[in-house]
Amino acid sequence: MAQFLFPYFCAAVFGLVFGSFLNVCISRLPQHESIITPRSHCPRCHQPIAWYDNIPVLSYLILRGKCRHCHEKISIIYPLVELLTAALWVTTLAEYELSPEFIKYILLGMLLVVLIFTDLRGRIIPHSVTLFGIGAGLLLSFLVPVDNRPVDWVLGFTGIYPTGVADSLLGTVAGALAGGGLFYAVGEAFYYASGRAKEYLGFGDVMLMLMAGTFLGAPLTLMTILLGSLGGTLVAVPATLLSPRLRNYEWPYGTFLGVAAIFSVLGGPALLDWYLRWSGVA
Repeated sequence: MAQFLFPYFCAAVFGLVFGSFLNVCISRLPQHESIITPRSHCPRCHQPIAWYDNIPVLSYLILRGKCRHCHEKISIIYPLVELLTAALWVTTLAEYELSPEFIKYILLGMLLVVLIFTDLRGRIIPHSVTLFGIGAGLLLSFLVPVDNRPVDWVLGFTGIYPTGVADSLLGTVAGALAGGGLFYAVGEAFYYASGRAKEYLGFGDVMLMLMAGTFLGAPLTLMTILLGSLGGTLVAVPATLLSPRLRNYEWPYGTFLGVAAIFSVLGGPALLDWYLRWSGVA
């Protein structure tokens, strides 16, 4: 039993450590600050944080959620990000084991964690994260095949059957177009219809889905859009009806899309296969 659990224990530890780094990214990238220097410090008193006060989750509990120097409250988001990242590492390892797929999807998951919380906290989706993710997704498509079934079905009518890297690259491009291209088209449609596109869809959401599409391919990208929209509706509509103060609240759509994309990584393939069998397509 101990031998079986050891890899998951290691994954949880790595997740906590990377989660601490993701907190730095979440705090600094929206402000266009370096994530390397200066060292971690309290945003109120600017005192550097000692290593023993920077242990993931544990230091937060020992300090009771307050800065050691000025006693300013530390946001609960910090340990939450660390715990969620640890859970992401463990569940991704359970799904893909130690494989190229694990490396690909744990990278996507951590990028999404950053975007989920930057959008939640400040309605910002940093281009530095999405552009890096798009490049990484394209490169990783050479190592891990991307689901390209929709394009394969279309090309099958012409007698063209791409294989290997070419098929994976087509899947990456199709996913990017399905995500970013669809969102951009929707934004343009709202703009021409009402002149108020920015109120409905931010360009950061377009970039987020463009990034997700390069990793996921078209089928799982469309699933992400569907689940993200459904999740946002199920949360926003009841909350708005129950609390009139939320009628003008700017809901973080990117947060819902990010959560949906993580679900698509972990449970999307099984759900997609079930739907295709149920519908008789596959």
